[in-house]
Amino acid sequence: MKLSFEYGQGLMEANLPDNTDVFIPGETVPDPALLQNIEEETRKSILNPIGVPPIAEQVKKGSKVTIIFPDRVKGGFQETSHRKTSIPIIIEECLKAGVEKKDIKLICSNGLHRKNTKEEIKSILGEKVFNEFWWSNQIVNHDSEDWDNLVDLGRDDYGSHVIMNKEVFESDMAVLIGHTLGNPYGGYSGGYKHCSTGITHWKCIGAHHVPHVMHRDDFTPVNNHSLMRKKFDAIGQHMEKCMGKKFFTCDAVLDTYQRQIAVFTGYAKEIQPLSWEVADKRTYVPWAEKKYDVMVFGMPQFFHYGNGMGTNPILMLQAVSANIIRHKRVMKDNCVVICSSICNGYFHDEEFPAYREVYDLFQSDYHNTLPDVEKYGDYLSNKQEYIDKYRFNYGYHPYHAFSMISCGHIAEMNCSAIYIVGAQEPGYARGMGMKTRATFEEALKDAEKYAGKNPDILALPKTFKTAAVHLMMK
Repeated sequence: MKLSFEYGQGLMEANLPDNTDVFIPGETVPDPALLQNIEEETRKSILNPIGVPPIAEQVKKGSKVTIIFPDRVKGGFQETSHRKTSIPIIIEECLKAGVEKKDIKLICSNGLHRKNTKEEIKSILGEKVFNEFWWSNQIVNHDSEDWDNLVDLGRDDYGSHVIMNKEVFESDMAVLIGHTLGNPYGGYSGGYKHCSTGITHWKCIGAHHVPHVMHRDDFTPVNNHSLMRKKFDAIGQHMEKCMGKKFFTCDAVLDTYQRQIAVFTGYAKEIQPLSWEVADKRTYVPWAEKKYDVMVFGMPQFFHYGNGMGTNPILMLQAVSANIIRHKRVMKDNCVVICSSICNGYFHDEEFPAYREVYDLFQSDYHNTLPDVEKYGDYLSNKQEYIDKYRFNYGYHPYHAFSMISCGHIAEMNCSAIYIVGAQEPGYARGMGMKTRATFEEALKDAEKYAGKNPDILALPKTFKTAAVHLMMK
């Protein structure tokens, strides 16, 4: 059969055996039904929160409100997106309760991601909210290196060092706008994952995005009960304990195309299991009738973390690992991955400034596996050049590269071979321990030494163009 897979700015064709099984999120198995009256249902959820008082009982004139919203990485940009629907309702309810407009601050929870540009913020929030709050400096990106706006909360029950956004900490009501969407890091986005990664410091994120957490048996395949997930919850609840108040959390369960299936509002500890129960119906898909020897997919240049993710060698391997984490339940042990990537040496140094240095470190000084370079996390995360590029030049924080190498090694832990197909500069892929071939057909032929002559093949077109699921046995 002929299939097309993402490759750079376009597609690459593959001739695969006719017995190849194909899965496309939202198409092969339809998503659950969408909310029909999105604004009405969102408003109903916000006005009837679970486990916390309604907005009208929490704030009054003089109250300071922070609204924390996710960055451009996920959540959609359509006019009915969760951010564009929920935030105006929350602002309206605050104003009704007497809050003055000047006392409302909107904070993009970019965490260690690069700060979002003015144009991106506008696309996330919509023209109306943007124009009402941007020009008065009431919309900002979180800055995890701005010590004038961070507060050190000590250590939580797991020993994680919790450092959070000071404006959020000091506000009278802190609103988390989140998305319950399948995520290889701890099962789902939203809930306490949102605050524990989005408005913290790299040392806090370094408590869970690290090898000793991510390389445990409870991390792969993805699930909602790993140590990572427990750390997210502990950090978020430690914040609440120190703040003396609960986050007012409004999470939407999203489908393949970032549209709302359900909305839950209230105390994160209570709404997480409710949102997960609904999200499980879309995310954990009992579909496979056999386990597969080979997984085939493609990688565009621009997805998820940004332009260059599909060419930056560390992020290429992280993306391969993400598919292993999601689909491990349907793959045989020591499976083979075949993935198209233009792999042309484009790191996008402006957006991912520390990545080239981390890659070069991996090539030298007795670094045999990715976790060997973890020891440089403190050094590079304190390098002023990279901190300045994160703070002032829309670059990813240097520690982000180290959180990604922890994930990248998972592919090596679970695969007998990883092939990059169509690389223009194949040495970058080989430098990450991946094999290179010119075509899918050549890679599949070479993979016979690992998977045999008639392997069971799982093909995943659009795997990085849609919100992924976690495949399971039927």
